[in-house]
Amino acid sequence: MSDKTRSRRDAIKAIGAAGMAGLTGLAGCSGSGDGDGTDTPDSGADGDSGEDGGMEETDTDMSGTDSSGDMSEVDAAFIYQAEVGEVGWDRAHEDARQMVEDEYDWLNTEFSEAVSAGDVTQVMEQYIDDGFDVIFGTTFGYMDPMYQLAPDYPDTIFEHCSGFQTRENMGRYFGRLYQSRFLCGVAAGHLTETNTLGYTAAFPIPEVIRQINAFVQGAKTVNPDVEANVRWINAWLDPPAVTQAVNALTSDGADVINNHNTSPAAVRTAAENEAWAFTYTTSMAEAGGDWYGSSATFNWEAQYRPTLEAISRGEWESDAFWGGLDSGVVGIDDFGPEVPDDVVSDVETKMDELMNGDRTVWQGTQFEGESDSFFFGEMQSYVEGVNGEVPSN
Repeated sequence: MSDKTRSRRDAIKAIGAAGMAGLTGLAGCSGSGDGDGTDTPDSGADGDSGEDGGMEETDTDMSGTDSSGDMSEVDAAFIYQAEVGEVGWDRAHEDARQMVEDEYDWLNTEFSEAVSAGDVTQVMEQYIDDGFDVIFGTTFGYMDPMYQLAPDYPDTIFEHCSGFQTRENMGRYFGRLYQSRFLCGVAAGHLTETNTLGYTAAFPIPEVIRQINAFVQGAKTVNPDVEANVRWINAWLDPPAVTQAVNALTSDGADVINNHNTSPAAVRTAAENEAWAFTYTTSMAEAGGDWYGSSATFNWEAQYRPTLEAISRGEWESDAFWGGLDSGVVGIDDFGPEVPDDVVSDVETKMDELMNGDRTVWQGTQFEGESDSFFFGEMQSYVEGVNGEVPSN
């Protein structure tokens, strides 16, 4: 088990953070949006959704005001499947943990990294024995062990990221990252000169498919001639395979690359091929240099703040949170130094339209009007403009 840390993080550089303004309430809710997780149980370290289950909408406050001053001490444990690196899925959760611990003098946190799904029950039981009030399991593979353990410890709160199961003392949470992917796609549609986008994808599950679709749909809103080619890696973390895939995509004419892999390999390789590089979870600007486009980012502190405050006040209830841009949980990184100002301006306009309800990601597609349950766990085909078909699982 790693030692407790108390470091400060700079504020998230995310356009979507503006969506936090004016929101009020408690945690464990779903943000508004039009229907976005982590890995499948045995597939790897990172990713963003389970393969079943919808997320119900509730009107709850994600502001995390901590204004009453009447807060009880909370001990919170965070468990990560991979070692925390400088970028990626676990980095985003760890940055958020550090941020909230630094903000609240009544909050004590610890984290464990590189914990497999097979070992997570033992780690959770140790935290419970040590008196922790809440355990955050940040990868899909922890869902079943947490679901099985929760009834044995009714006084402990469990929160699971990206899954589809809940109990009275187990909630679930995730972010609609496809909204941010859509905005990255808007930029990509402006930037491409070949009208060919490339995407390296992890596993053919709904979470990954909806992000591919959102990216391409965003591009097509500004450039109807855009097409996209997808290379499936079947891993969350395999830099050599990602490098090979990006080289193949750029050889086939792609001058914009996006990816669903938790390392800078795709960004770096795209830049080496003088293709615009987009990515996700955290900023990877350093790897992209002048060819960096942006990143669809997770800002988990926007969910952790109100959740922990609700626990501190004794007001926590189990539910399903699936927050979008308006919740602040997802956003978009600063654009790269060579992205034109007019492209950034158009992205900002479309972000405002998404947040105001004047636009949805899926309008004009075969998915318009589908339910959150469909988007979360059932999407299995491409939007128009993505070449090929989704491979079977």
